[in-house]
Amino acid sequence: MKLDALLTAFRKVAPEHLAEDWDQVGVHLAGNGRPIKKALLCIDLTPAVLDEAIANKCQLIVAYHPPIFHPLKRLADRDWKEKMLAEAVRKGLAVYSPHTALDAVREGMNDWLCEGLGKHDYRYAIGPYTKPGHTYRYKIVVYTPRKDADRIRSVMAREGAGWIGGYDNCSFNIDGVGTFRGNDQSNPAIGIPGRLERVEETRVEMICRYEAMGDILKAVREAHPYEEPAIDILELAKEIPREIDEQAAGRLVDLSTPVSAQTLINRVKRCLNVKKIKASIPPDYGAGGKEMWNSHRVVQEKNDSFTPGKLGRIAVCVGAGGSLLENLPYADAYITGEMQHHQVLDLYQKGKVVILAGHTNTERPFLGRYRDRLIEEGGDKIEWLISAADRAPMAIM
Repeated sequence: MKLDALLTAFRKVAPEHLAEDWDQVGVHLAGNGRPIKKALLCIDLTPAVLDEAIANKCQLIVAYHPPIFHPLKRLADRDWKEKMLAEAVRKGLAVYSPHTALDAVREGMNDWLCEGLGKHDYRYAIGPYTKPGHTYRYKIVVYTPRKDADRIRSVMAREGAGWIGGYDNCSFNIDGVGTFRGNDQSNPAIGIPGRLERVEETRVEMICRYEAMGDILKAVREAHPYEEPAIDILELAKEIPREIDEQAAGRLVDLSTPVSAQTLINRVKRCLNVKKIKASIPPDYGAGGKEMWNSHRVVQEKNDSFTPGKLGRIAVCVGAGGSLLENLPYADAYITGEMQHHQVLDLYQKGKVVILAGHTNTERPFLGRYRDRLIEEGGDKIEWLISAADRAPMAIM
């Protein structure tokens, strides 16, 4: 196959528009135009991997991490990367990188890692614009005099309603006429008891998380001019159909049955085929009276539905997920390849479990699945090899 034809398969498996803005996905070296019969898959393109590709007479290297991430001003053999890329050019090799597009896409790296965590009821995409409590499964509807609608919207947004992706203060508003008649004991803000009143009102709708609902309702009642505000609470669909589900850098999983930290660690090890990983395990997972997010509800230790020491909501991001996961406080545990020390320390103090399996350890085992997907999407004429020389640069001894 020519490289241009093979790019169709790459983009079906991991559309490049799903990559982060800062990423360098796509073709890095175009090769010398010869047909591609054999390709080598790896996580990192290193001199050892290049030698392996040349020895196996490959025409293409698919390197998950972009080998040219920062701009190169020259190929002057000054360091190992310049020498390696110059040699790849001399040999006429093509190089392609899918990177964060493969993280974000459905059935990509993150979804594969989620499969290894056990049976789960829900799985959501989480991206760099995700706000705390990304999954908004409730809508609050408030009916208010038209002149007070702006104030009601403002207090609802202040308490956490109206987040959609990277946007806040999202609402829908419908004008209409409300009617009411108070009894002798009522004290209506508009009209008098015993008389049927008609008031121009606005129906204000905003979505919210379950755990924010109490604060939102309290704020609405305090700000609303009516003695008895009309408020509806609507439960939204529990699962977004896959056809319209988001695709983003990470995932948030609700396990069907919460598990202990050790069980979760064992599942991660088994999925990634590693013997050792790093883990930060606080002595208390939110018990002792602290509120904890579990199975879409805020529960207390004394509540029968609360299981002390169990982890139900898991945040996942392959590679280096610290900057993404630190902004998602409503998970019980965080699984990624690496995080900065201060990020782990902060999550520990908040009673969260952190599992760090090693940057490329969370990525390399997926290469076999990636090969299968490329074959399914049109790359069946290519002999796909998985690099044996591609290894993590660090190991837990």
